[in-house]
Amino acid sequence: MSLEVLRNQVEENIGKKVVIKADKGRNKIITKTGVIENVFPSLFTIKITNEFEQERTISFTYSDLLTSTVELQLC
Repeated sequence: MSLEVLRNQVEENIGKKVVIKADKGRNKIITKTGVIENVFPSLFTIKITNEFEQERTISFTYSDLLTSTVELQLC
C-alpha cells in the first residue's frame, strides 16, 4: 500500500470516529478514541478527549500507518 492510498483513505473519513492504537516502544501501547480532524500532505490530526474531559489534538504521519506504528479502526 502506498502513502497516497493511505492519505486518500484517511481523507475520506474526516469527521468520523476512530480508535487509535499507537505503539510507543518498550511494550507500551496506548489506545484512544477520537475524531479525524484534518488531513495535510504529510500528516493528519485527530482530536481526542482524555479522562479529564480535556480535548487534545494529536498528529501522526502516514508513514506511521504504513509501518504499523499506528493503527486506525473506524467505530
